[in-house]
Amino acid sequence: MTTSLLWLRRDLRRHDHPALAAAADAGGVLAVYVLDPDHLAGAGPGRLAWLAATLRATAESFDGRLCVRLGDPTEVIPALARELGATAVHATAETEPAGRMRDDRVAQALAGMGIDWLVTGSPYAVTPGRVRTLAGRGYRVFTPFEKAWRAHGWRDPAVTPDSLDGPTPRQWIQPEAAALLNSWLTDCPIGLPPAGEAAARQAWREFRDERLDSYAEDRDRADLPSGSRLSAYLALGVLHPRTLLADLAGRSDPGATKFVSELAWREFYADVLWHHPDSLSGDLVETLTGMTFDEPDARYHAWQAGRTGYPLVDAGMRQLLAEGWLPNRVRMVVASFLLKDLHLPWHLGARHFREHLIDYDTASNTHNWQWVAGTGTDAAPYHRIFNPVSQAAAADPDGAYVRRHLPELAHLPGPAALRPWDHPDGHRHGYPVRILDHAAERAEALTRYRLAVGG
Repeated sequence: MTTSLLWLRRDLRRHDHPALAAAADAGGVLAVYVLDPDHLAGAGPGRLAWLAATLRATAESFDGRLCVRLGDPTEVIPALARELGATAVHATAETEPAGRMRDDRVAQALAGMGIDWLVTGSPYAVTPGRVRTLAGRGYRVFTPFEKAWRAHGWRDPAVTPDSLDGPTPRQWIQPEAAALLNSWLTDCPIGLPPAGEAAARQAWREFRDERLDSYAEDRDRADLPSGSRLSAYLALGVLHPRTLLADLAGRSDPGATKFVSELAWREFYADVLWHHPDSLSGDLVETLTGMTFDEPDARYHAWQAGRTGYPLVDAGMRQLLAEGWLPNRVRMVVASFLLKDLHLPWHLGARHFREHLIDYDTASNTHNWQWVAGTGTDAAPYHRIFNPVSQAAAADPDGAYVRRHLPELAHLPGPAALRPWDHPDGHRHGYPVRILDHAAERAEALTRYRLAVGG
């Protein structure tokens, strides 16, 4: 029997999987996931536990036939292909800079062994680099990208086999890899959502049937379960965006339209990173190179711990630590606070999110932070500064979200929880006083902006 190796990365699923379909068409298939220490660097215990739980669920969906190895993929994949006598290694295209360079090295090693390297599909509905301007360049502004992205369209979901044939390796999960996965799950400090493709599809159906109709209106409300909560599944490829788009085909109602637009944002940032790989570490728009920043101090640690004295900021940062996730609007508010109130560079916030978010996505995380900083795509001027108090009134008008994540404020009724400094008992249970005056720091941010741009 002809054997192909299917190297799983950001595609931990059985359905709508073009690379799996291509591998199965060629004969027997063995799936493998490589725990790469370089790739996992910077991931905190919550993210690692989410990966471990997802791999465990993926192994079950492959009827236990998922090989997990620990090491450098440029060594592990060629060695495993040789061990199996594989004629080809199949994979979903990687589009991020480090992954692309790694795959080039793997392909080169395989070529020297006479083994084919075959790439089919990508983690996106439209592979980054496909949507271009009339001049042949990538887009740097979202609105025209979305229009072109919708016009380009995407393929129908891929049909994948219900059963797989393939060899039996000596060890499905390398003992060292098994010990690592078990330790990640044992040491998990957060509550994880249900893992695996079946859970992801159930979460999608519940959102589609119960909350999508109100999504356009309620998506910025932190106090309501208005979001899809699918981002953690999309990040590891447990769901493919094409699957969701196919389910919404023909719908033009506000909820569906807005949700598709949010998927487009994810694809837009991936496309920007494809065209501008240097933006992973540097500003996409270098208009604020003269900006001065402070050094991280006790106030930075208060932001990390959710103890700034501003309830919406603190509720978001506490939720991040407890769940590895927070609503999109709250992400923008806490990011603005770090950048414009604490006067710190966006790299610090991006690194903190990379450690804690279970839905961490390199392109989206980097370019969302740059958007708030005013140095990225659709560059919001640096003088756009989120007011943490007025934002709280809009996102959490009755204080339910704040009380849910800040037990020190659970005794305050209604919107009083959003302004504890105005309540005689606001700090009775240990909630911290504000570490800064937002109005003063806003003025300071604007002064620094004017000096940076020479105004």
